[in-house]
Amino acid sequence: MGAVVESAVGTKPNQDVFSETLQQLAAMDKNIVAVTSDSRGSGKLVPFGQKFPEQIVEIGIAEQNLVGVAAGLAAAGKKAFAVSPACFLTARALEQIKNDVCYSDNRVTLVGISAGVSYGALGTTHHSLHDFAVLRAINNITIVAPADNFETEQAVKLAAESNKPVYLRFGKKPMPLLSPDEPGDFQFGKGRVVKEGADIAIIASGETVYPALQAAKKLEAEGIAATVVSMHTIKPLDVQLISQLAAQTKAILTVEEHMVNGGLGEACASYLIQHGYRKPFKIMGIPDEYTVTGSQVEILGHYGISESGIAAEAAKLLASA
Repeated sequence: MGAVVESAVGTKPNQDVFSETLQQLAAMDKNIVAVTSDSRGSGKLVPFGQKFPEQIVEIGIAEQNLVGVAAGLAAAGKKAFAVSPACFLTARALEQIKNDVCYSDNRVTLVGISAGVSYGALGTTHHSLHDFAVLRAINNITIVAPADNFETEQAVKLAAESNKPVYLRFGKKPMPLLSPDEPGDFQFGKGRVVKEGADIAIIASGETVYPALQAAKKLEAEGIAATVVSMHTIKPLDVQLISQLAAQTKAILTVEEHMVNGGLGEACASYLIQHGYRKPFKIMGIPDEYTVTGSQVEILGHYGISESGIAAEAAKLLASA
């Protein structure tokens, strides 16, 4: 893209960093177009629309049309970012994602905002706990859940450069930087090791990576050394890194803001079991039940997806090794 893009990194909601980075890219590339389904407010795209009124398309609450229009723009040479709440984008418009974007190989970046249980008390209708599962079953799409502002900025830049369909998943709460001093490298399909330890590997994605890192620090005080990985790319999965972790640690724990069916954990389990893994393994996520009502923190805490809950589960798993 030529020009240097100023960093948008800080301790902010990833959705804010997405918007800031997209604005910087759009200023240099008029082919970048944001398409929204009455979601420019929740998607933090109001400033984008004010700065680039000819590079934003408002569809209204019609997610199937949103994806279809984005695919058409991509087919005409645009770099389309289709922005909508993850719960609706990956359910109402699934057929369009499968056929118009992936099967037709259009360079659309699907942006699922307020993902997981970010909408909190709005309940199951607004939770996105299925998106990894349904999109993993579709060929020709990269699935990415950035953990912090650094990963978000890099993911948006890579998506803008990609010639293939991409799904970016963002939550709403401010996310601390995982490695403030040395953020390291970021590539689609390559997990990011944010802490090293020889006892147990904790593989997490999205907003669950930070509590996993805090849990690892808590375990360290108890004499347990944990590796923590931000497996930001759910597909393609970094199986090389998973193989290394399987060989170098005594147990593996996966953590995600997604149902335990079909997500990061099952992707890791499928690879491991087919390659002879016999050490303790556990998936932490939302169980297959009616989801409790509450804020994001309350819901995740109820299911143990918190610093103390992850630490306790990791210690229990390691004890069975």
